[in-house]
Amino acid sequence: MNAPVSAGSAASVADRLRAALAGLLDGLPPRQAAQAVDRLIANYRGRTPTDAPVLRDRADVVAYAAYRMPATFEAVCAALEAFADAVPGWAPASHVDIGGGTGAATWAVSATWGGERPVTVLDWAEPALALGREIAAANPALRSAVWQRSRIGAALSIESADLVTVSYVLGELTEADRASVVDTAAAAAQSVVIIEPGTPAGYARVIEARDRLIGAGFQVAAPCPHSAACPIVPGEDWCHFSARVSRSSLHRQVKGGSLAYEDEKFSYVAATRLPATPAASRVVRRPQIRKGQVLLDLCGPDESLHRTTVTKRQGPLYKEARNTDWGDAWPPPGQES
Repeated sequence: MNAPVSAGSAASVADRLRAALAGLLDGLPPRQAAQAVDRLIANYRGRTPTDAPVLRDRADVVAYAAYRMPATFEAVCAALEAFADAVPGWAPASHVDIGGGTGAATWAVSATWGGERPVTVLDWAEPALALGREIAAANPALRSAVWQRSRIGAALSIESADLVTVSYVLGELTEADRASVVDTAAAAAQSVVIIEPGTPAGYARVIEARDRLIGAGFQVAAPCPHSAACPIVPGEDWCHFSARVSRSSLHRQVKGGSLAYEDEKFSYVAATRLPATPAASRVVRRPQIRKGQVLLDLCGPDESLHRTTVTKRQGPLYKEARNTDWGDAWPPPGQES
């Protein structure tokens, strides 16, 4: 069985991805790349689902890969890491990525669990699949991956797989197609991980998918500590997390920023038919560090949202709290609050 990779190995996968992306913009005029990115951002932020591929040609795909693939990779890695913590000792023997485009989720899976496995990437944009295949040549774990053109919607058909990922896809689909895709994933997989933008609309799509997966007999492994109803009141708040992303020159060019990083906000659900041990609680806001205390906003196993204060008098637990980040499980293994 393939084991979870070490932090160093995961970082090397990220380095290989950045290196593979670095040369993509050679020969593509910077202005054309920036215009393609602007158009893609407008499409992805739009409210009307499309019934045609968003990525139309190589210029679109190169701009998308260089601009969005690092952020998608980091968000999916964060979701998979939380899922792996809930199913220790398990690794997927096969992986299907629905709507995978240039393959960011396949890179994230290889960064989370070591070794080579059968991988199938399904997408309806042939230019995205072609570029994904090209980039994947830099990752030995993906050398035998299959890149297959497929309509993502009611007509979708996939073979059984240990793990199915659906990242940044549901927002492009109609409500009926979203339901069909989630149901198809649930029928084929032992485990399903769905990631969407960390917006109120993205969170709503994740909750919709979460409900369908639970209805199909899945247990939520992450981020939720339970498989009951989400305690967040719709319209008042939304559950999302953040992943740190190194900014490329294209990021800085398009956004006019000077920082070497940005934070990718995302919502997700990881559900499984496997035995799983969800986090006792999940940190759902950035911890507030004050003099002698740390304030943690938690989603708990009792279907509640609550705040706990960890003080300096609590010794080792206080030290752990100071090192705890948004999205982490709480308390740490072996610690009691």
